[in-house]
Amino acid sequence: MKILIVTMSLPYPPASGGAIRVHGIVEGLKQAGHEVHLLCFADDTPPSLNFPVYTLPTPQRSKWQRLKNLIFTQQADIAGRFYDDAFANKLRELITQYPYDIIQFEGIESICYQPVAANTKTTAKLVFDTFNAEYDLQRVIFQIDRKNIKRLPAAIYSYLQIGRIKRYEGMMCRMADAVIAVSDEDAALLRHFRDDQTVHVIPNGIQVARYTIDVGKITLPGKHNIVFTGKMDYRPNVDAMIWFAEAILPHLPDVHLTIVGQQPHARLAHLNTLPNVTLTGWVDSVLPYLRAADVYIAPLRMGSGTRLKLLEAMACGCAIVATSIASSGLHPNTHTAMWIADDAQSFAEAVITLLNDPQKRAEMGEIAKKQVQETYDWSVLIPRLLAIYDTLRG
Repeated sequence: MKILIVTMSLPYPPASGGAIRVHGIVEGLKQAGHEVHLLCFADDTPPSLNFPVYTLPTPQRSKWQRLKNLIFTQQADIAGRFYDDAFANKLRELITQYPYDIIQFEGIESICYQPVAANTKTTAKLVFDTFNAEYDLQRVIFQIDRKNIKRLPAAIYSYLQIGRIKRYEGMMCRMADAVIAVSDEDAALLRHFRDDQTVHVIPNGIQVARYTIDVGKITLPGKHNIVFTGKMDYRPNVDAMIWFAEAILPHLPDVHLTIVGQQPHARLAHLNTLPNVTLTGWVDSVLPYLRAADVYIAPLRMGSGTRLKLLEAMACGCAIVATSIASSGLHPNTHTAMWIADDAQSFAEAVITLLNDPQKRAEMGEIAKKQVQETYDWSVLIPRLLAIYDTLRG
């Protein structure tokens, strides 16, 4: 098959959640013998890759433009965040030039280009790979932010976006020939948008072999070290670290928290003043930090889908403490590889228990590596994706 993947950022290197998923899909399809083209935004010269990659500069959209859209239209903010006429024209050009069998749009931020493809003469089937049930994610964010007076403007923004995103998400789900969710929970939320009630599930995955590579060692600064990883301007990650640092970390003696992730948000700046917290910013690889962690934490209170950060930690054999929100979307078997705790006290107690029990940490790490290999390696997931394509092509 000839497949065009449309995504909003270059997934090379695969350094964040969406990029890891797209990278795994692209590489898996190539290894399965299919011809893959990639269309995305990139502000730097892309690396030399052994398949066609088409890039355009990322469009810039000011806060004033977004505010006007919020006040004077009923359009979902996310619908226009990455829309660019030049990108749309490039998509039309590629569709005209190549007889694609599948055009797959990665995430809701790219789906604004699906109508462009639908209105261009093509026999390609259109696939919407959703990443999240975005309208419900905004609902959960609103429920969290409304409880904090300092977060009231953000809560109002989310409240206004819930209905708009739901209408937009529904329209795009109906337009697609197939919709893919990353978890059963998300599929259930999106299924009512489809006349056929069909939403396929392909969970997030990783290339497990990448996590066995020797990338060197790192020494973390604490007597006991806990680690969190993620893109640190992403609202669920920011909320998780503020909650953990304020409600849980003070109850953990002799513990140092290392937050590994690019673009730390300004809301996290005060954490840099704490002697037992380090924010790394961008790192070339999270692997040394995961391998140096005594305990990996995922104290998420909002978000959806399958947490790639958890899959990476599992592949590195980490002992994990996570909330139910963080672990939702994962196969039930994987829950045996982590400790689930939802309130500050039980989360702190779980971390302390594991820090004091090296044998338990090792046992959990071995279970985690086995589960992620059997369930979430792309070698297992790509055949499921290809089966969806086969049903579309008849």
